Amino acid sequence: MLVLTRKTDGTICIGDDIVIKVIQTGRGSVKLGIEAPNHVRILRGELKDSEALIEQSSEQVALLAAAS
Repeated sequence: MLVLTRKTDGTICIGDDIVIKVIQTGRGSVKLGIEAPNHVRILRGELKDSEALIEQSSEQVALLAAAS
């Protein structure tokens, strides 16, 4: 994991077409802006985790239905 320190308005570039910008910092929080092509999916970590759980549950339901 790469750990960087940035001030407000600082940027981080990923590849040629993704830019992360520090919009605002506060007590215990950071507001980020992300510029990326439309085909790049961006999710907060907790949404990605819950999406994986939903997908896993759906697969289990499909397996149970097929076994019946």
